[in-house]
Amino acid sequence: MKKIDVTELIFTIKNERKLTWEEIAQAVGMSTIWTTSACLGMNSCPAEIAEKLVTFLGLPAEAMSVLTEYPLKEWDKAVPQDPLIYRLYEVVGVYGDTLKEVIQEKFGDGIMSAIDFTMDVQKEVDPKGDRVILTLNGKFLPYKSW
Repeated sequence: MKKIDVTELIFTIKNERKLTWEEIAQAVGMSTIWTTSACLGMNSCPAEIAEKLVTFLGLPAEAMSVLTEYPLKEWDKAVPQDPLIYRLYEVVGVYGDTLKEVIQEKFGDGIMSAIDFTMDVQKEVDPKGDRVILTLNGKFLPYKSW
């Protein structure tokens, strides 16, 4: 099996059993965002989490080794067509330089880690239209001088 095979199988089982990502995450004891990312092949599962995922979803035993493989984190460099993903690109395109300026003014010369990182998605009910709240929480990594 390849990562794409496991991902497609997970989607099939998720849809057949009418599961949510939150339910799958609760079953394996991890966050919804991380679990979804791992199921999409963008994070490797520790063995104990992969075993829980295989058991909960009834995946074939060989999926275990695929889930624990280190991912190749690459994506198409073209602007995405999906409207939701495109809007995130738009946010970075419009506000990326601003975020960089403000972060470096507050922290110094460096970057926000996407390795020592958590993310959360919340829904805020609003009479004018529900709001999406994205929280990106990454460790600041200063550049070294040597």
